[in-house]
Amino acid sequence: MASSSSPQRTAVLAMLVTIGLWAYSWVVMKQVLRYSGPFDFSAIRYLLGALVLFAALLVAKQSLRPPPLLATVLIGLAQTTAFQGLEQWALVTGGAGRVALLAYTMPFWAVLLAWPLLAERPTARHWLGLALAALGLLCILEPWRGMGSWHSTALALLGGAGWALGTVLSKRMFQRHTCSPLSLTAWQMLFGGIGLAIIALLVPQRPIEWNGAFVAGLAYCVVFASSIAWGLWLFVLQRLPTAVASLSSLGVPIVSVLLAWIILHEQPTLMEGVGIVCILLGLCSVSGVGIRRRGH
Repeated sequence: MASSSSPQRTAVLAMLVTIGLWAYSWVVMKQVLRYSGPFDFSAIRYLLGALVLFAALLVAKQSLRPPPLLATVLIGLAQTTAFQGLEQWALVTGGAGRVALLAYTMPFWAVLLAWPLLAERPTARHWLGLALAALGLLCILEPWRGMGSWHSTALALLGGAGWALGTVLSKRMFQRHTCSPLSLTAWQMLFGGIGLAIIALLVPQRPIEWNGAFVAGLAYCVVFASSIAWGLWLFVLQRLPTAVASLSSLGVPIVSVLLAWIILHEQPTLMEGVGIVCILLGLCSVSGVGIRRRGH
């Protein structure tokens, strides 16, 4: 019993570390905007991140041959260009905790997109989660107060939808083709990073200040948030039940909101707090966390 429980404890610890690394990255992404435009930072981050993943492919002695090209490009444009570009843009005017929470509406969009793309019809549990999420968004947006932060909110939600589309397209890729997750992630990140670089060249932005704070933030996002956290996440997925691993989809926005409150002094209002709780309950419902399943 001890030998079997030890790997599980290690996987749980890895999951907690992954949550912390990803949650803190939202604070870092907000802070680096003092020294760079959103698209310049995102392009540099993900092109460097792709290089790290290709190096990991070489170390793992996996093939550098790309997965089916068109599907991989579409995944990269959705999961990296759209998701990361829109979320970083949202952070220009939006709080780190709020943007992170809205980005993690991804599972709700994925439920809706999987219906036409994967023929996965939403269950009653999914509809309950979507209803809770809609109520939570209503509380966070507070349209009765004039929708003052609608621009950042819309960008963050669209970014979450882009992430969901990339997730659904990735699942369809694995259903139709044989390719390793590491290879697909590296290639889609490269194509998505190229998309971000093109946007960065076309959209006027403030010049980059290559100071210690910017380089440290970039290094954190490339090495820790993109590379190490991704490797830990694969370790978690291999060793823990899906429902337990899904806790990360709850943990990251919760910890992000708390870190933004502590570090950036972004204190949620009462209505935002109610909205956060509703969205997290919706995520629980959609991901199936807490539901006992036969065979587990």
